[in-house]
Amino acid sequence: MGYVVGDYLLDRLRELGVTEIFGVPGDFNLQFLDHVIAHPGIRWIGSANELNAGYAADGYARLRGIGAVVTTYGVGELSAVNAIAGSYAEHVPVVHIVGVPAKDVQAGHRVIHHTLGDGDFHHFRRIAAEVTCAQADLGAADACQEIDRVLNSVRVHRRPGYLMLATDTARVEVSPPATPLAPPADFSSKGARAAFAQAAREFLGGRRVTVLADIFVDRVGATDRLRSLVGPTPGQPHGLPHATLAWGKTVVDESARNFLGVYTGAASPPQLRAAVEDADRLVTVGVQYTDSITAGFSHRIDPHRTLDIGPERTVIGGVDAFAPLSLTAALEILTELAPEFAGPAPVPAPATAAPDAPLAVDAPLTQAALWPLVAAALGNSNIVVADQGSAFFGLATLRMPTGITFLGQPLWGSIGYALPAALGAGIACPNRRAVLVIGDGAAQLSIQELGTWIREQVNGVIILVDNNGYAIERAIHGPAAPYNDIAPWRWLELPHAFGGDAESVLTLRATTVGELQHCLTAATDEQDRLVFLQVVTGTTDYPPLVSDLAAALTPANTRT
Repeated sequence: MGYVVGDYLLDRLRELGVTEIFGVPGDFNLQFLDHVIAHPGIRWIGSANELNAGYAADGYARLRGIGAVVTTYGVGELSAVNAIAGSYAEHVPVVHIVGVPAKDVQAGHRVIHHTLGDGDFHHFRRIAAEVTCAQADLGAADACQEIDRVLNSVRVHRRPGYLMLATDTARVEVSPPATPLAPPADFSSKGARAAFAQAAREFLGGRRVTVLADIFVDRVGATDRLRSLVGPTPGQPHGLPHATLAWGKTVVDESARNFLGVYTGAASPPQLRAAVEDADRLVTVGVQYTDSITAGFSHRIDPHRTLDIGPERTVIGGVDAFAPLSLTAALEILTELAPEFAGPAPVPAPATAAPDAPLAVDAPLTQAALWPLVAAALGNSNIVVADQGSAFFGLATLRMPTGITFLGQPLWGSIGYALPAALGAGIACPNRRAVLVIGDGAAQLSIQELGTWIREQVNGVIILVDNNGYAIERAIHGPAAPYNDIAPWRWLELPHAFGGDAESVLTLRATTVGELQHCLTAATDEQDRLVFLQVVTGTTDYPPLVSDLAAALTPANTRT
């Protein structure tokens, strides 16, 4: 057979940076998968289930800029919807390819397996439309054009796209791409640029400026531009004071002298909160305030003193809007203006990874001891993936070394996300070490992907916090309620049950401070095997930020 639609789709994905595709086989995608495994530049990563495959594609896309997942029609794609919805909420570009029945089967409205039995083959496309930025039912006449349209939308909007690939459409012969996909152009108008530059000069000139950044800086690829703005320049030798929210953690170098810390609203240290909320002028970049990263919307940001840079427009003083103006263009303009700002205010010392006082080596592990020790053990190039709960909130406010990439899912907050996402991130960047930190409750939701991790020989460390259930839920409501309990597992036996052996996996367990220190040293030294570390803490012992969040969410959840 010659060059077909399936090959065209794979070549376009490879062009955009995809070298691995995650998914689960099903009879409606099997022939397309033959082309996947035959493709010279793309590798198939079979997942334990479709939900995990979607999570893995999400983690992969956060590092590579785009990811792809393949499922079968109906039963497979619906299993992945939770993951795709999370990617949509958090602006992660994942292409969901669904193998569907042949066109003649659809045209005949035949009642076949994996359908609702009513002959309507577009139920699930309508579901997908709610959590994707573009969708297409690929047909023989326009499959290539539609593939390009959806992929371009995914790149521009940084959100998932959905492709229905019928078994017969995948085999239609077409010509290879004649030209590469055009990169997204900066859509900023000259008028908006000029007007913004003048207004920003008047608003910020001669004032002390603090910068607060968040996740959309990363999503639009403007991290380097942000770091140029806040870093030392001839006009600002110490750089601008800056902070991030937990969602955007590590979009800046947290080891920099002028990094203030991670702002969490009323849960922030007083000096950090004052530096952000009381700044002469606050520049917010790519910020979206959510309940879980502001301790229940406890932030106090005065819009009249704020210049807010969004993905497509910028607002000054809560009144004057400048559009169309890209986030990158706005940062470029502010970087040119930075020498005109007043010198930075004193920088409060950020949270560090060092414990406040020496820890007794035989002391039982507590959350207060655990997270600083974990943070202090991280290497400069680690990819740290924290599941939503104690893991995310335990590490969120601690300063990370230079070069760390920190991934979490604080908006969508699907527990269990982190294990497959860390796998995907590790596959996306094989020269970096993935460090997964996950609670026992979350791990029980997606532990099957441990088998894929071992099979793919992904270098990494898994730190599993064994605290006997859903700690984040206990903190919010029902600390002793049975619905927050989980079945006790023999955690250190699982790596072997999922295919590991002494040559591929090192298993460790820590219940005291000294044991954890020893285990973290062993994990740091071990570079050739997956390290699976079980750490045991108290059932109702929570990181401080979890307690602050619970105090904010409990009233909101119990209002009548």
